[in-house]
Amino acid sequence: MIAARLATGHGLLLLAPVRGLTAEIAPLTRALDEFGPTAVGLGLSVEEMQGLIDYFVVPDGEPVVPLTTNELNEVRGLSRFGEVRVPNPSFIEVLRWGVHRNVAVEPLDPSEEGSAELFAEHIGYVELVRRTVRERRAGRAPPTPATPDDFAVEWERRIASGRGSRSLAHARDGHLAERARVLAADHGRVAVVVDRERFAGVRGLLDGSPGAG
Repeated sequence: MIAARLATGHGLLLLAPVRGLTAEIAPLTRALDEFGPTAVGLGLSVEEMQGLIDYFVVPDGEPVVPLTTNELNEVRGLSRFGEVRVPNPSFIEVLRWGVHRNVAVEPLDPSEEGSAELFAEHIGYVELVRRTVRERRAGRAPPTPATPDDFAVEWERRIASGRGSRSLAHARDGHLAERARVLAADHGRVAVVVDRERFAGVRGLLDGSPGAG
């Protein structure tokens, strides 16, 4: 996991665990306890967050989660670093953390409808085909870096290196950053949790550091 305190005029902590890796849960919740936010923002949509609450936070059992071929390949590549779970256990634990401490947890990404509009705006037919080819190549020969952090960043680079994919990611991160500013203005002391590969882009949009987009 990577973390940064941001100089945004509000108390804001950006946390970026590697998606799926259960070893990230302990440092993530420890960082939240130490920071003591009055609200937490998550890098997912309102529909995704409600699904996690309904099926993984509230009930005792956990349903079977179907995976796309790309998701399955990512899990296989990441599993060399330890136990991997789907959906993202870090986000599930943040939601549980908020419930147990009576801290508001808010989704920051566009809704499913908004995400579909962004996808249509930024991903054309040629980029969609190229992205599919890149996903297949990454599945056949996944990256083998020394750390899970490097794996997450390299996996995203291989899949989303096209101009349209980069533009989509920047638009999505821009929506998240704007929502995070509103959350910080309302609550004062806020933690924002995103997937590891989004860290540089989100941080750059929030505090102007290199790496935005």
